[in-house]
Amino acid sequence: MHSFRHTLPGLALALLLGGGALALATLPMLQNLGLSALTLAIVGGIALGNGGYAALAPRCDAGVQFAKQRLLRLGIVLFGLRLTLQDIAAVGPAGVLIDAVMLTSTFLLACWLGPRWFGLERDSAMLIGAGSAICGAAAVLATEPVARGGTEKVAVAVATVVVFGTLAMFLYPMLFTLAQAAGMSGLDGWRFGLFAGSTLHEVAQVVAAGRAVSEQAAEVAVIAKMIRVMMLAPFLLLLSAFLARRESGATRSTTRRITIPWFAVGFVLLAGVNSLGWLPPAWRAGLLQLDTLLLAAAMAALGLHTQVSAIRRAGLAPLGLAACLCGWLIVGGAVVNAGIGLLLK
Repeated sequence: MHSFRHTLPGLALALLLGGGALALATLPMLQNLGLSALTLAIVGGIALGNGGYAALAPRCDAGVQFAKQRLLRLGIVLFGLRLTLQDIAAVGPAGVLIDAVMLTSTFLLACWLGPRWFGLERDSAMLIGAGSAICGAAAVLATEPVARGGTEKVAVAVATVVVFGTLAMFLYPMLFTLAQAAGMSGLDGWRFGLFAGSTLHEVAQVVAAGRAVSEQAAEVAVIAKMIRVMMLAPFLLLLSAFLARRESGATRSTTRRITIPWFAVGFVLLAGVNSLGWLPPAWRAGLLQLDTLLLAAAMAALGLHTQVSAIRRAGLAPLGLAACLCGWLIVGGAVVNAGIGLLLK
């Protein structure tokens, strides 16, 4: 009970910001600008996080952490009610292959660029690479028990991937609009969703970027993203085995803890429930409203912890690596999506 009381103020703050973003998103002016509730929530969180939140942090931080981690995952689980297993199958082999190529290439690029170009330690490069390649802050936290980076390196890695993921979240819909204005043939909501899902950092950022274009784009983007998230478990197993082998039987290799992304499993299970049509329409509609609120609250919490001061303390090297990886995800992701799309067409 004491733990719940300790969490309540920050949780209430995140939900308040999320609810406010939901209300603002209904304004025609903001709708015309393509600003979704999730986008407005993270903007509000960043503004407060770098403003007056420091005074609230002692009372609110536990609840904000809860919102950023637990509410986000619960929101993604409930997002499965928007989809069916037939939708997941519709992404097809191309979606799976694109995700695998982008995950592998981004992580290997981080491990190569980090120590050689930016002078980062291997564990720092791995944490930033995992966050960029798979699912942002969640992947950084899941990779830390394997890479053993330590609390400070985890905080820096999370800050860098959140910053560049947020920038990309705003940039992607603008790139889609520019590409359509330029008359790029074959670019539609489905292809944009596949591109966003296979390259954006955080799951919630994928939802926000997709929704800024269309509901179809959001659904395809989440499917592609969840395939990436599902790759987290085999990624950690392979990384753990590689590091254990490299360390030639060092004792630390026997104590690695593998984190399984349960929310990805829950997402698929609820998509299965939705496919069977078991939920009454009124229940489903209410749960979808709750889902939007939970995701908006999680985005607000993410913004509250995007501190400019933390990034300044980290120096330019982590930012430089994260920027290079973000550039690869955009440019390389476009090339890989187009190439594999043509190959498996």
